[in-house]
Amino acid sequence: MRIIGGEYKSRIIGMPMGVDMRPTQDKVREAVFNIISGRIEGANVLDLYAGSGAYGIEALSRGAEFAVFVDNNPKCVKAIRDNIENLGIGGQAWAIVRADAVKALKSLGASYGRFDLVFLDPPYHEGMARNSLRNILEYDILAPNNCIILEHYKKDSIDAMEGLLRVDERRYGDTVISIFKR
Repeated sequence: MRIIGGEYKSRIIGMPMGVDMRPTQDKVREAVFNIISGRIEGANVLDLYAGSGAYGIEALSRGAEFAVFVDNNPKCVKAIRDNIENLGIGGQAWAIVRADAVKALKSLGASYGRFDLVFLDPPYHEGMARNSLRNILEYDILAPNNCIILEHYKKDSIDAMEGLLRVDERRYGDTVISIFKR
């Protein structure tokens, strides 16, 4: 997997070893960053269910000010840390939280402020995407000019939710990218 644009463009990032996951294809990540390009510079970013950290690292590469990576798997946490260190990203620009993504939402706002961009890539289990969105709203971690980028399975219906406005949706095979604002 590689970084698509910005300061670390074309640099390779590693995947967690021995972890069953579906990495976001480069073309899908590139499309996402083209859609949100005007929102990245100086943003406070949350990469929830971070896996390799590709979304958060891409955002840092493109000018985000700070990124918080949340994943519960120790192999994913190690991969994120290794990727950040291999790229030479300064320690003031990121934090890694090893915790259950939904449970972590309760304390993230108090620890890291409100987030301008939230990348949400939960496992393709029924209801996880919706539950994560509901908790993001409940714990009030979104900055006023926010954007939630949700990657989900095409059969995982994400209907309208009170408090969220879907501003865009794109399909890439079995993957759907839904973009919301509060």
